[in-house]
Amino acid sequence: MAKIYSNVDVLTASIERIRFIFSEFEVVCVSFSGGKDSSVTVQLFDIVAREIGRKFDVMYIDLEANYKKSIDHVSEIKTLKTIDNFYHICLPFSLSNASSIFQPSFKCWDKSDKEKWVRDMPDNCINEDNNIFNDIFKYGMEFEEFVPRFPKWLMKKHKVDKVAIIVGIRADESLNRFRAVVGSKSENMYKDKNYSTKISSGVYNFYPIYDYKTQDIWGCVFNLGLMYNKIYDDMTANGVGIHQQRVCYPYGEDQRVSLNQYAILEPEIWDKIMNRVSGVNFGSLYCKTKLLGHNGTSKPKHMNWEQYAVFLLESLAIYSPDLTRHYIMKINRYFDYYDEQYNVGLSDIKQEILKDFVIKEYGDKTRGDFISWKKIARCIEKNDFTLRGCSYGITIADKEIAKRLHEKWGELLGLEEYNTKEFKKLKEEIL
Repeated sequence: MAKIYSNVDVLTASIERIRFIFSEFEVVCVSFSGGKDSSVTVQLFDIVAREIGRKFDVMYIDLEANYKKSIDHVSEIKTLKTIDNFYHICLPFSLSNASSIFQPSFKCWDKSDKEKWVRDMPDNCINEDNNIFNDIFKYGMEFEEFVPRFPKWLMKKHKVDKVAIIVGIRADESLNRFRAVVGSKSENMYKDKNYSTKISSGVYNFYPIYDYKTQDIWGCVFNLGLMYNKIYDDMTANGVGIHQQRVCYPYGEDQRVSLNQYAILEPEIWDKIMNRVSGVNFGSLYCKTKLLGHNGTSKPKHMNWEQYAVFLLESLAIYSPDLTRHYIMKINRYFDYYDEQYNVGLSDIKQEILKDFVIKEYGDKTRGDFISWKKIARCIEKNDFTLRGCSYGITIADKEIAKRLHEKWGELLGLEEYNTKEFKKLKEEIL
C-alpha cells in the first residue's frame, strides 16, 4: 500500500498535483457535491487554472432534496470564471429510501410527482426536456450507474483518448475511502501517482486532497478566503462537531443517521421532504436508533422496552395499519408459545433478558434465546416481517399476508428488497 506521507504541507502538495493533472490532461472535470471537500477541491482547481490560463468542467448531480444553503453554494461555485461547462444534472434517477419499507425507492425530479418536488427545478440545468445524455441515461436508472458512463461521454464529446475525473475525497474519512484512494496497485495508477486510479480505458480518477484532514479543509477556506456552504455554520451552532458534519442526500442507508438535521436546520423545507418520501418523519424520529442508523441504541429514557415496543407499533400504524396488525398477530403467537412451553404469562415478560440469567433458569439449551420486550422492540425497529429475531421463519399465514399486502401496496411494500433465501422463494411466488 502506497504511503500517504509527504515532505511538504498538504496544500502545497495538492497544488502540485493539480498542476500535474492539468499538464497531462486536456479534459479535466471535477465531481462536485456541495460539501466542504468537493467545494475546496473545485476552488483549488480554480486557483491553479487562473494561474496557467486553463479551464475545466464541473459535474453536479442534483438529487432534488437538498439544504437551501447547499443550493445557494452551488450557485456561488457556478460564478467561477475558469469553469468551462458546469453540468448541473436534474434527471429522474432512481434513489433508495432507507426510511420506509413501503417506498424503498423513488425517482427524483420525476414529472409525475412534480407537485411533491422539494423545490423548483433550477434554471439552466440538464433535465428531461433538454437532456444531452440520451446515449448514456435511461429513465429511472440509478445515478451510481450513470456516473461511470459520464467520462466516456466526455471523451466522445471532446474527441480525446483520456479524461481526468477529480474526486474531492479524503482518505481519513473511512477505511473504504483510504483503500479506494491509496490502495491501488501501480498498474492501476496514472504514471505511478498514488492519488490516481484507472477506472477504465482512458478514464482516470484523481484525489488531489486525499491526505487532508478536516482541519486542513477549513484551514484552506479561511486562509485562502474560499467560499463555503453556510449550512456548516448552522451545524456547528446545532452542536454537530466538525468531524461529524455531512452534506449529502438524506434518505440513503448511511446518510439517514443525519436525517433529523433537516427538520432542525431548515424547517421551511421539512414539510416538503416529509410529503415527498414515505417514512421520512419516522426516519427522523428513529435516526439515532439501531433501526435507522449505526450509532447504537437510543431508546427514549422515559420509556421502558414494553412502552417503546408499543410506541413503535403505534407509529408504524400511521403508515400501515395492516402491517401493524400482522406484527401484533405474530407477537401474540410468540406470547402463546412461551406461555405454553414455559408458563410465562404476559405479566412475567421481562424488559431485557441477559444470557446468564436464561442459562441459570432454563439451561444451556435455550442459548440465550428467550422472550423479552427488548427483543420484540428490536424486531419492530428493523421491520422484521417474519420476526426472525424471535426465531420465527416464514409461515403459511405470513405468505398469505404478504400476498395481500403486495396486492395493496405493490412495489411500495418493498418485498423486492429482501434477499434471504426464504424471501427469494416468497418473491418468486408473489411477484
